[in-house]
Amino acid sequence: MKTVIFPGSFDPITNGHLDLIIRASRLADRVIVGVAKNETKNTLFDLQTRCALVTEATQQIEGVHVLPFSGLLADLAKQQEAQALIRGIRGTTDADYEIQLSQVNKALNPQLETILLAANGETGFISSTVVKEVFKHNGDISQLAPCCVQKALITKQV
Repeated sequence: MKTVIFPGSFDPITNGHLDLIIRASRLADRVIVGVAKNETKNTLFDLQTRCALVTEATQQIEGVHVLPFSGLLADLAKQQEAQALIRGIRGTTDADYEIQLSQVNKALNPQLETILLAANGETGFISSTVVKEVFKHNGDISQLAPCCVQKALITKQV
């Protein structure tokens, strides 16, 4: 069984994230969406809420498992017996950064590969920050994020 990990903060999950998760599910039997607990990031949603939103948004995608984590991604990959990390890239700046991260992860876990997936042209411009900003200014986020995110943002009264 091939296992990959798609890590991120998912604050909140977007349609861009969902596109990458769906594409990853075609490459592996098991896709772990690793929702990061990062003390240095000031997230809008707490870890439990972010995991719940990812779970709801991915419930129809076969083989997807949501897992909160903290610490080194290379260690999580060892624990979960993952063969690869999935990372999305929007352009050369992302690619440069992701290549550096892949080299660090490879040094920490020599068995771990990184698969860089180019963002889809229809969703590549979407980020969690964009979703929050559009919502904050009363814009329509229905094309940017799953409906559970809009409900959560309304509840949060952003």
